[in-house]
This record gives sequence, structure tokens and C-alpha cells, in this order.
Amino acid sequence: MTLIYFILILGITIMIHELGHFIFAKRAGAHVYEFSLGMGPRLFKFNRKNDETDYSIRLFPIGGYVSIAGEDMEEKDVPADKQLVNKTWLERFFTLAAGVTFNFLLAIILLFVVGLINGNNINKAVVDTVTEGYALANTNVTSGDVITKVNNKKISNQDDLLLMLTVYQGEEISLEVKHKNGEYENYKVSPTKVEENGVVSYVYGFTLESKVETGFIEAIKYTFLKTGSLIKQMGNTIIFLVTGELSLDNLSGPIGIYNVVGEVSRTGILNMLYLIAYLCINVGFLNFLPFPAFDGGRILFLIIEKIKGSRVKPEVENMIHTVGFLFLIVLMIVVSYNDIIRLFG
Repeated sequence: MTLIYFILILGITIMIHELGHFIFAKRAGAHVYEFSLGMGPRLFKFNRKNDETDYSIRLFPIGGYVSIAGEDMEEKDVPADKQLVNKTWLERFFTLAAGVTFNFLLAIILLFVVGLINGNNINKAVVDTVTEGYALANTNVTSGDVITKVNNKKISNQDDLLLMLTVYQGEEISLEVKHKNGEYENYKVSPTKVEENGVVSYVYGFTLESKVETGFIEAIKYTFLKTGSLIKQMGNTIIFLVTGELSLDNLSGPIGIYNVVGEVSRTGILNMLYLIAYLCINVGFLNFLPFPAFDGGRILFLIIEKIKGSRVKPEVENMIHTVGFLFLIVLMIVVSYNDIIRLFG
């Protein structure tokens, strides 16, 4: 069942992204060769009446694509007016941006459903209890105080705090705390290493206040607060990777996602919906980065074209995208290797 859930979740995440490109390419009047779910050898395909597009499912459920005529440069076998490269600037922009947009739209819809049923639990990092014998018990922090910074990085909510504790796992950290009287204090605290059933964790000795607000308005609040929080986490993760505060060991690829799907599938349908929303935001965010081979990289070249008044030479742009794609392949291999080591280590 984990394999089935994995294929469904990854398939939905990819399909909605490629569907965005597909719909806007069709609206622009571009010839679409193929809409494919999965990579590798084709398992089967079908065509709709009066539609030139092949709809395919391929062997490996780890990706997908839409193949559009003239996506990178003019082609000989398709009329010029049916090639994307000859469409207006806005038509090309909307076609490229639609994948990311559709990912975010699906994530927003799913998070709204989760918020409507579970309520809004996006709270400030308010301390609930402080446990004797651990680091925080040696400070003036008490129940009701708010953690506002970790290592001088602003904490807006509990998601921010949990990310920071993951990044600085096992290290001494600096906490800025706002006390109930409105005063701020800074503390240096080191965690206590705890091992239970072979699982190692680092404990600072506090819990956070848990508060849930329900209702339609709270569901809307949850949707946009959680979306913003996840985007912020993704941005921080990229920054931490660049600065070296996080290593590639902390990233997961398809194998890591497979393991997460297996764990989440045992916790109920709402958590599955949340996982799809989470993956959609991740895919959308990453694709929007102005990096070669990503949608954001292609949009960057469109912006350069708009500024300079002419296209970048297709040969140069394609070479840059190819180098970026090769880099991503190497990164995927490294991340997948780390996933395997974690799985069998």
C-alpha cells in the first residue's frame, strides 16, 4: 500500500504542475507533443479525438513532463505559429509560470480542507511547561513566555522554532525570550542528549503551548499562515544549505519521500492531504527559483529578453539549462545515496 500511496501522491503533485503548463500551452495555441506521467519507457498512451497530444504513463513514477513544440528553439516539423517560441512574451510567461501556480493553488485548497477539519494551530512559540533537570530550567523562562529569536534569527511561530532546533540540533543555542511582563532576555542553553529505544534526541526541557481555533475564518487563516510558513521554511533551508549550516545529509529524495509516505499513511487521510500540500509547495518553490533547468530559470531568461529587447541566443540558453540539469541529476544521486544510507545504516 505504501508503494501505491507513493505513486498516487507523487503523481498528483507532478500532474497538477504539468497540467498548468499543458493548459496554458494549449490556450496559447502551441502544439503539445506529449503529456506524460512518469519517466523512462512508456507503458501505454492514448489520444483524444481531434487532439495531436499523446497522453502517456511511463515506467518510473518519479517525474513527468509536457513536451511542447518550439519550447527551446524553432523546429522544422511544426508550423511556426504552433511553436511556443513564436508566441507572445505574455503567453510564454504564463505557460512557464502556470506549473508553479497550479502547485500552489492545489496546496492552498488542501490546506484549507485540513484547517476546516482540524482547525488553526499556527501559534507563536509560547512556552507551556519547563522541565526540571534540563537547560531551560536554569533560566528565568516560565510558562507563558514567548521565544522570539534563535541564534538571532526571528521566530514568528512554532514552525520556525522547530526548524531552528532541527538545524542546530545538539548545539548550544542563543534564545531571545519575551517575558510576560514585556521584557526581553537572552539565554545560552545547551541540550541534554537522550537515547530511547535506539533513537537519539536532544532535549532543552520545555514544551510549547498548544491552542487550536476552529471555524471557517480560522481555516482561511490557517491556510495562508501555513502556506507562508512552509515557503519561509523552504527559503531558510536554501539559505542554510548555502551558508553550510545545513548539509546535504538533511535533504531527502524519492527514497526519503517513500519512507515518509509510509509513516504518514498510517496516521489518516488528513495527514496524507497535508503531505500532498507540503510536497506541492516544495515543488512549486523549487521550480520558481531562478536556477537553470527550473521554470524560474526559464522565466529569468524571459525577463532578460524583456529588458534587452531581444532573445538570448537559444544555443547559449540551452547550454546553460543543460549544465543546470546535469547538476540536478548529480544532486539527486547524492541525496538518494544518503537516503539509502539512512534506510539501511
